[in-house]
Amino acid sequence: MLQSEAPFLKEMLYESLYVPAGMKPYPRTVLEQPELSRYYLNWGSIPRDLAVVATSRGGLVAAVWGRAQLPSAKGFGYIDVDIPEIGIAVKPDFRNQGVGTTLIKKIFKRYNELGVRSVSLSVDRQNPAKRLYDRLGFQVVVENKHDFIMQKMLS
Repeated sequence: MLQSEAPFLKEMLYESLYVPAGMKPYPRTVLEQPELSRYYLNWGSIPRDLAVVATSRGGLVAAVWGRAQLPSAKGFGYIDVDIPEIGIAVKPDFRNQGVGTTLIKKIFKRYNELGVRSVSLSVDRQNPAKRLYDRLGFQVVVENKHDFIMQKMLS
């Protein structure tokens, strides 16, 4: 991802917010709350900030990004300061075409090249994306009331 594309992460963060069937989407202002803005503000300023994007017809359509948070700013999928927490989103017209799987595998490879041993994420218990994470080798390490924290060991 180019630094000029960093604002796209905010858009993708919004896309990644799971909304159960029949529920109203979150207002976009939810992204300004500290617990969410920590995922995109000052992108590139934290060591091992890493993002991979997908394009189609010259436009950005998906992203996977990882950021290692400090204990004082734990994200939803926080395990440890040395374990980047990843997020992923694909625009609706490009879902179920393997785009997300491809991006996740690319970020695994890039983090592995950087010597990162594992990544984590948080997924709502009802989110069908959990099946993708299971297929990609993520393991549930924490079960919360509404979500799972999952970890993937990299080679």
